[in-house]
Amino acid sequence: MDRTVPKTGSEEIELFMRTYYSLLRSTHSIRIETLEETHMAMESSLHVGALAPEPDISALVYASLRLPDCMLDVEQVLIGQVERSFVTAGYAIAEWPRVNAPGRRRRVHFDGDHTLAVFIASRSDIDDLVPTLTAYQIEWNKLHFLLQDEAPKLFLSQNPERGAPLQEAETVQLAAALRISRDDLRRLEVVWGERFVETLHKIAAGAKDIGLRMLAGSLADYRRGTAHWWGELRDHLRDTVSLEGSPVYFVSSNTHSLVNMLTGFARREERHLIEYIQNFNQGDLAAEYQAIRDSDDLKSLDNFLYYVLRKYLADHGETARSSLAADEKTIGIHRVPSRHGFDIETQVIEINKLRPDWLDTRLRDGLDIELVGSDALIINIDYPLGLASYEILNRVTERVDELLGVYIMGKAASLNARVGDVMIPNVVHDEHSQNTYLFNNCFSAQDVAPYLRYGTVLDNQKAVSARGTFLQNPRYMSVFYREGYTIVEMEAGPYLSAVYEAFRPQRHPYNEIVNLYGVPFETGFLYYASDTPMSKGRNLGAGSLSYAGIDPTYATAIAILRRIFANERRRAGQPINGRALEEA
Repeated sequence: MDRTVPKTGSEEIELFMRTYYSLLRSTHSIRIETLEETHMAMESSLHVGALAPEPDISALVYASLRLPDCMLDVEQVLIGQVERSFVTAGYAIAEWPRVNAPGRRRRVHFDGDHTLAVFIASRSDIDDLVPTLTAYQIEWNKLHFLLQDEAPKLFLSQNPERGAPLQEAETVQLAAALRISRDDLRRLEVVWGERFVETLHKIAAGAKDIGLRMLAGSLADYRRGTAHWWGELRDHLRDTVSLEGSPVYFVSSNTHSLVNMLTGFARREERHLIEYIQNFNQGDLAAEYQAIRDSDDLKSLDNFLYYVLRKYLADHGETARSSLAADEKTIGIHRVPSRHGFDIETQVIEINKLRPDWLDTRLRDGLDIELVGSDALIINIDYPLGLASYEILNRVTERVDELLGVYIMGKAASLNARVGDVMIPNVVHDEHSQNTYLFNNCFSAQDVAPYLRYGTVLDNQKAVSARGTFLQNPRYMSVFYREGYTIVEMEAGPYLSAVYEAFRPQRHPYNEIVNLYGVPFETGFLYYASDTPMSKGRNLGAGSLSYAGIDPTYATAIAILRRIFANERRRAGQPINGRALEEA
């Protein structure tokens, strides 16, 4: 098979990566400023306006959502894998409060002054964090320069402390002064919220000059971090679940979709959920609920209630969360947070304790579910970033007694589909190993389409596992697109490298075509399109899936759980009824 791997289009990207990896070898802090030139030269698809004097608001929004709010005060960023790395270097991070970013799940601590400590699970975290910090600093300093003009200085002097939204006249004047559109200014208002004016004051007060220091970054440290994760998981479940002695289905998804469909909690709480949206100024959601009820579309109702449930749990504190936790315990769902290393929550699900009458009706459709005799577990992790997926699945395959299936669902960029469509690959080119993996994806369009209301399902697709979201440019992607690759994501290649090592007596190869059709367990990959990078400037900073993203999320989760349940019936020697998994 002939392969075309982009070289010309990625030379600038390779130069940028070589630059920051060589600088990070220093035992002293480096300055993000030294990376700005090579960052701008790679012409990232997520930072199309890097070289322009005008602010690139899409890039700034994207970076802001993936960094904690305290970045306004941060001057130094420390990187390490385990707590010992920070403590050894003299940083008592156990005493620093944890901070979060809305768009990136990563363990981060802030000392309350000017220093941020970031835990990394693999090299992919570096490839994500460094470009994000660089883009953030570039766009901060553009705004800093523009905020020195008389008009924005007057606005800030008249608003020393303000949390109220801008008036229309203020929006027009400030957008003109900052050389951005009114829509872009409103997006910054949304992202920065009540701290919008405070953030402008901080930006106006001084240019950003971030220092970066890597305390530890060896392969041994990455594996040590994964070992800590597994040790915490095993110790937490020691008295309740035989984690290493049971057959296991491995799922990489999120922390809410499987639990919602297995517990039935949202349906039982429907009255409270609707009272919540009616009483807490959720007019659009109330109208959507009434439209669903009027149409008698019960499948959409479940998705709607799952969406509202997340908001409801966040706003109603311990009472609602305690009720859900009790229901999870009843049916053998164990949540295990990662406390001492990188931030990946794990759920271990005892299949034989699930209650069929609580399941989402779409899971029972065509399947006579009787799971009480099952001896299998589902290990569901909150999907990791890039190469962390390789380390985690490797650890799982080393430790569990029998692996029955590997099922991956996640977001991806699409070069041919629309936002919200579902894509199913059977070819993956991995930029980390330079391998092209051919595999039998156990899912097809017919497994997902019946449960997808708005989008389209595209199977037999080809995916590229990129090294980072910023580490792509139009030339780079156009080469893959010409070769028929239409999905850009970050985990499939590393997962397939781990799959290779789970059934072959050697480490995965490099720069080869790898046939995985002989794998003795199922592998399934499902992605839903979250952005379309071939459209200039269209990235996750330009928009988000929001409520519409619920549709593909649950359509793919349904396909995974139905597959697992059908396999359990098969393992028990029971027939698979109805239209369930006819190809199985």
